[in-house]
Amino acid sequence: MQVPLQITFRNTDKSEALDAEIRKRVDKLNRHYPGIISCRVVVEAPMLHHQKGGLYKLRIDITLPEGKLEVNREPDARNQAHQDPYVALRDAFAAAERKIDQFTSRRKGEVKIHEETPCGRISHLYPMEDYGLITTPDDREIYFHRNSVLNADFDTLSVGAAVQFHEEDGDKGPKASSVRIA
Repeated sequence: MQVPLQITFRNTDKSEALDAEIRKRVDKLNRHYPGIISCRVVVEAPMLHHQKGGLYKLRIDITLPEGKLEVNREPDARNQAHQDPYVALRDAFAAAERKIDQFTSRRKGEVKIHEETPCGRISHLYPMEDYGLITTPDDREIYFHRNSVLNADFDTLSVGAAVQFHEEDGDKGPKASSVRIA
């Protein structure tokens, strides 16, 4: 890192053990992504309550050459594990790692691309034999069985209806394993 690590403790005295754990986790982040310019960690202890302990809040600000990332872990009141600062720290740094991974993946262009669902039109129906045929835009015929129809009743289908389907290789050629009326 180009800028020294900044660690701030709020509502509590500095803990050498917690400070060492933060430094260890920041070093791990720096090895994971060596381009980190600066990192600032704020550990906020809960206000003391007479009845029960409070939950620790952590904030991690990371500056990268391409931009800034912020992890602000507001504890869920139902998750009492964050009464332990080390658990809160673990969760915050895990979130920071995920954010850096997402950031670098996007920067590299490694964005998940979803395949477009194939579409076509019902060209033939054979209700007595429980199947039909779908014609695709490239004039291929895809077989489908009555049990493949998901969002409609096979008996209500009509020739010419637009459908989306999932294509598989069948015993006698391509078949649609799931058919949805568009």
